Amino acid sequence: MNQLRERLAPFVFGMLALGLWQGSVWALAVPSYVVPGPIAIFNAYLSDYAILNPALLSTLTVTFTALLAATLLGVFLAVAMAASTLFRAAIQPWAVILQVTPVVAIAPLIIIWVNQPFVALVVCATIVAFFPILSNTAAGLAATPPELLDLFHLNGATRWQTLFLLRLPAALPNFLTGLRISGTLALVGAVVAEFVAGSGGFASGLAYRIIEASYRLEIPRMFAALVLLGVSGIIIYAALGLLERFLLRKRNAA
Repeated sequence: MNQLRERLAPFVFGMLALGLWQGSVWALAVPSYVVPGPIAIFNAYLSDYAILNPALLSTLTVTFTALLAATLLGVFLAVAMAASTLFRAAIQPWAVILQVTPVVAIAPLIIIWVNQPFVALVVCATIVAFFPILSNTAAGLAATPPELLDLFHLNGATRWQTLFLLRLPAALPNFLTGLRISGTLALVGAVVAEFVAGSGGFASGLAYRIIEASYRLEIPRMFAALVLLGVSGIIIYAALGLLERFLLRKRNAA
């Protein structure tokens, strides 16, 4: 019963919040071009879904491509850092610098340097998304139980055998945690890059539709695009959470 209540609590809270929002808009007679109510937002989506859905697909394409690139890059760098302390010393400071640099500041340069708009958007989103995978995977590789390392050494395992047969499987929970974080960050990076590209006239993704709607004062459509982004982020986070539980359950069963 308690688990059912916990699962229903976000839904009930959301419905109450939407009801309060809609009631406040009606009671205060707030114009839709200032703050639209949930009903106006839903009607705007029904009217403009032919525009918003392809834009959502474009944003999600950039997001998942960037997530794949961030996963490959993050795992590769983490393994290389675990295999070589010299490589770790050389790469880790630059990875931190790249992570703390606001992508909105370097996105215009990337869009200028990379002549392909889609590739430029993916690069921007990858920069935002790769660090949690890198840091979490590296932490998992470094946290391998020392008694298991000693056991592998006693049995004559090579450094690469220890890495692939022991350290990488032991780092799986950390990697999955980083992947879950990076999934939503990839979406954020894609939207930020689309905002910058949209300001320059490149029409792609929901971020461009938000800019377009704000210029035209089509506020309900802008809110509809924001809702699509929010729902997409929740779905991505939940799906990666399910993947995490499935893989960990399968590993523990084995």
